[in-house]
Formats: sequence, C-alpha cells, structure tokens
Amino acid sequence: MNAKLNLITRCAALKTSVLAALGAAASLTAISGAETSGQMRWTDTSRGKSIAKDPSVIYFKDRYLMYYSIPPFGDKRPGDGWAIGIAESRNLADWKKVGELLPEQPCEQRGFAAPGAWIRDGKVHLFYCTYGNWEKDAICHAWSDDGITFIRDPSNPVFAPSGAWTSGRAIDPGVFPVGDRLLLYFATRDPAMKVQMLGVAGAPLDSNFGRAHWKQLVDGPILKPELPWERHCIEAPTLLRHGDTLWMFYAGGYNNEPQQIGAATSRDGLTWSRFSDQPLVPNGPPGSWNSSESGHPCAFVDHDGRTHLFFQGNQDNGRSWYLSKLTVEWVAGHPVLPAR
Repeated sequence: MNAKLNLITRCAALKTSVLAALGAAASLTAISGAETSGQMRWTDTSRGKSIAKDPSVIYFKDRYLMYYSIPPFGDKRPGDGWAIGIAESRNLADWKKVGELLPEQPCEQRGFAAPGAWIRDGKVHLFYCTYGNWEKDAICHAWSDDGITFIRDPSNPVFAPSGAWTSGRAIDPGVFPVGDRLLLYFATRDPAMKVQMLGVAGAPLDSNFGRAHWKQLVDGPILKPELPWERHCIEAPTLLRHGDTLWMFYAGGYNNEPQQIGAATSRDGLTWSRFSDQPLVPNGPPGSWNSSESGHPCAFVDHDGRTHLFFQGNQDNGRSWYLSKLTVEWVAGHPVLPAR
C-alpha cells in the first residue's frame, strides 16, 4: 500500500525557474509561471533581500490575502527583527504588497513571524509567534476587520506549552476548528532544544481566543520526527478537512537540510498518522529554484472548492526565499500533486 501511495504522491522535480530582478525601483519581485501548471514565484525585496517565508493565504472581501514573514533590515535600527508582510492578489498568481505588521507590544520587540490566518464572523484572526527569544518564544493573536490593520490581543502571548517533554517554546501556529473548539497546532522543542515536534491546544469557538481560554490538550508531541527525511524537525503544521478526514501538511527537516513537506491524517485532530513514509513535496534537483528546500506549507481551500498548497523554497541555502504554490487534486480521498 505504501509503495502505491508513494508512486501517487512522489512528484517529478519542480521545473527550473530563472529568477530575474524586476529593477532596482521595484520593492517586490514576482514571476508567474504558466497558469496551466498552477505555479507562481514571488518574494519580497523591500528589506534589501529577496526573502518571503512562511505563507498563509485566505480569501477575504473579494480578494486573496497572503501573510508571510519578512527578515530584519539588519542595520541595528530600534525594534529591527522579523516581521509580517501582507500581499494581495486577484488570481493567486500575481501578488502586490499592501501592508506590514511591525512590533507594537513588548513581546514583539525582538521580532515575530510565521503568521497563520483564519476567518470567523467577518474578521481575520492572525496567530503568529514571537521570534528571537529562543525557548521563550510563544504564540500571539491579533484580529482585523479589513485584513490589513490589526488589533493586538492585550493578553499576548496567548499560549506556550508546558510539561517535561517540552522546552516551553511555541512557534509556527496553525489553527483549525474541530467540533466546538478551535485547535491550535504549534511547533516546540524538547528540553535540550534539539528536536522540533508538534503539539496541540484548544480554545472554545465562542471565546475571544485570549490567553485565559487556551488549554493544552495532549501532554506530549502529537507528531515528532521519526523518518530519515524528517531528520530532527517537524514544524509548520497546516490543516484542511477533506470528507470526514483531517489532513495536516507539515515541514520535515530544519531549513535547507533540505526541508521537505509531508502529510498526516486524523479523525479527531489529536491523534495523527502519517500518509506516507516519503515527502509529498520534496526539494528540487540541483539547479532548480527549490533545490535547497520545499518547506513551510500552507493548505488553502479556495471559495471554488479547489485546494492549493503554498510553500517556500530557495536554491542558495537560505540567502533568498521565494513562495510558490501547487494545485492539489483529490483521487480516492488522497491528495495528488501534478507532475512539475
């Protein structure tokens, strides 16, 4: 059975793309591939580097919005650290930057990143993590009526894990409603800060998602690295429901080891089983745009029902990062990616 699934899910290498500059005056670089392939290549150069990471995509008020991580300027200015960029699109291929979230609260001063967006009752709820505090990094929350201007949760950070299995760190939030709870998936590390793994917490759907409402649901990892390609890291969980099955796409391996994308399934959101022992989206071959990694996925189900998988990649061991997407087809209840 695994061999059959591997044959279905293993994809040909992503086509080589030549990433060209669009001019010194441009703050963003975007290269769109043929729409028949569903590809796009996009990055943010507004901070002097071609880096956009950790995508999260929603459809809100007749446009697509993508939230992503942008790097520090690196010039020692006050409050310089990782932050969050916002881009919009009408077609999921051509993107334009429309905003940024910059540090406001004390917990954000060293940086924040890895946004996860979710819509409820006409508002965008954004979950993200502080970054730069090592084992003290934790999950934060903000909300917006327009998807651009956000109000910070006064109780930030709203969640960090506890127990002998974890260092107390929480990054890479991904949220998904299951029953009457909003489940919060996060990456944490073991007490030695060596192994990255996933945990889960929950808050009532009728709450304001502040700190007082989150409860850790499992005293231990729900998914930890076990396969050779996962090395010592599982992170960046993102979820969707297909039929009666919850699907989680996740990143295995630390950045550029290479990082690659795997999948797992669950019925209750707490107990997970791997879909395959091979990555669903591997890194590309030498010379391809994502030869260093295919990482940090975002599962997005469009308003027309189509499923897209956004992810980050690069070919220079992290000196740049671009965002791309693949369209997922469903065959016999399983995700199938096109030859690329």
